[in-house]
Amino acid sequence: MFEKGLISVSMMCVRLDLTMDYLRAFERNDVELLHIDVMDGTFVPNITIGVDYVKQLREISDKPFDFHFMVEEPEEKMQWFDIREGDWVSVHWESTKHIDKCMQYIKSIGAKACIALNPGTPLWVLDEMYGYLDGVLLLSVNPGFAGQRLIPSVIDKVKRMNAFLKETGRENITIIADGNMSNENSKLMYDAGARIFVAGTSSIVKDTIDGVDERIIAMRKSIGF
Repeated sequence: MFEKGLISVSMMCVRLDLTMDYLRAFERNDVELLHIDVMDGTFVPNITIGVDYVKQLREISDKPFDFHFMVEEPEEKMQWFDIREGDWVSVHWESTKHIDKCMQYIKSIGAKACIALNPGTPLWVLDEMYGYLDGVLLLSVNPGFAGQRLIPSVIDKVKRMNAFLKETGRENITIIADGNMSNENSKLMYDAGARIFVAGTSSIVKDTIDGVDERIIAMRKSIGF
């Protein structure tokens, strides 16, 4: 487990006209990951980042990507994207009958294999999957749109996941918190055991670049710095 939290900034929340300004801010502040939300309009009621966007983002940033696939048939669609060694890749347990096939593919390309769970999905669905996992993404909102309120029960879910990982000697599996990661909520999730935090409009990304350095510093303080 990481002692301090890592920031994974949601790129779907960044205005296109401010992309370069934000990327420069992420670079000078050593933001660890760029979060790539891939939605297909079927598994969730929204369509977001696509193949060409990822390809072009690779050309202007060297940071590792943190993919979150909210799509049906991810075992096929993941292969369309430029996933690289060292990236983090989360696939929803609810989205496929072939979750083991997804994890095998992610591991085969040297990426970090993670399973994402909706707020209402119980932790026991992971019982057969821990041998694959580098991370578990626990959503604290229902997937599809930014700006939703955090579902409070997910804080206890993170606590239970963290306790189970410690009890079973699986501290190498990282808990990723995603959904309304304000500074206040990030602190609660950090204390509960999460160590990667998806930062969007609730914390770092706004409609202006002004104050971004201060916003990053403020979030760092809430996740163990």
